[in-house]
Amino acid sequence: MLAVTMNRSLVRTIRELRGSRSLLNAVPRPEAPITSVPRLEDEEAEEPPAQNPLQQSSRVRCSSRRLWRGLQQDPGFTKSDLNLLQLIKAGKEGVFYQARMTRGTCKGHNTFTCKISKEGIRLKYVDAEVSVMRKLTHHKNILQLLDWNTTAEPFILIMEYVSYGTLRTFLQTNRGPLGADPELQSLLTIASYHIALAMQHLRSKMIMHCDLALRNIMVNKFPWEVKVAEFGLARDLTSMTSRRSSRWRNPRQRVPLRWYPPEYFKNNYYSFKGDVWAFGIVLWEMQTFGTLPYPNLETSEEVVYHVCMGHKNTNPEGCRPEILHIMRDCWQEPYTLRPSFTDIVSMLESVIENDADYVDVDSPQSLVKDEGEYHEAKCLRAASVSLEDKDSV
Repeated sequence: MLAVTMNRSLVRTIRELRGSRSLLNAVPRPEAPITSVPRLEDEEAEEPPAQNPLQQSSRVRCSSRRLWRGLQQDPGFTKSDLNLLQLIKAGKEGVFYQARMTRGTCKGHNTFTCKISKEGIRLKYVDAEVSVMRKLTHHKNILQLLDWNTTAEPFILIMEYVSYGTLRTFLQTNRGPLGADPELQSLLTIASYHIALAMQHLRSKMIMHCDLALRNIMVNKFPWEVKVAEFGLARDLTSMTSRRSSRWRNPRQRVPLRWYPPEYFKNNYYSFKGDVWAFGIVLWEMQTFGTLPYPNLETSEEVVYHVCMGHKNTNPEGCRPEILHIMRDCWQEPYTLRPSFTDIVSMLESVIENDADYVDVDSPQSLVKDEGEYHEAKCLRAASVSLEDKDSV
């Protein structure tokens, strides 16, 4: 047993010396309690454990991170190279703009989304955000990182362009025409499905988002291209030496209370099922066109008490039963009863397939905006027909 343990430690050290590339495709581990929660802006650095066999591994990881940062000391742009065109949103850690380069492009992109950090944001948190986003590349429902500059404040992240800003703003702005659309529930279901796909991808990479909300989802083309963004609070469990850590030492943590589950308030506990709870809140936000959760509660104390007592948001008017069922499942207690994102994706796929069975065949183009979307809709309908044929055999 000792030889096996030493061999595993050696393999782990070799992987870290190679830049921890193997962690990018780490096999998901089983669900387990995680007492770590979104970080604080003034969190103190943890001291390395004395006489711990992981100490050498931790030192290697820190050294590789410093080396990686050192390689980024000559970025391809500075703030003066940016032409900020339009404000997208202002968050607690940074401000998002639609922007361009004053000269040339950013890796072939003429227009892009730019996040400029606010004053006082610590470099290690921006580095952690960059690390998470680099790990989540090549997924159509996650806002992709193009470039970054963390050599001096303000720190800047450049991401792919989105046409319509946040999903919350999009729904609020278009509430009139969307509310009158007879296919509204189908459109919201498709958008929900793409968000669930993104969260399923995060889970497969052992990353907790910890800040999933309608304001942190971007829209490039509704409902087919919605993208999960804002990874400032995200936690990458594969980069942690332990899946358990001490409780926060500073009581002034800033977390989105209206999107957090009761186990966080009761036990200082957040896990992947906390993201599932937040997904249920996102479904509720979509159905109410971006209404603030628990709209009748004004203070943080009222929200915490309300959630801990087991109260939920009221059923949105006009919400289809299938989505309402998923929403309520996401708010199950204890948290072990909540579905996984793989379960949620399967449930939403079933709803979309059922919708495809009842498309208006006289004018199917009315449900889509361009040829690409029309092709995807036809594929969904073909899949549902194929399933019916199998069932009839």
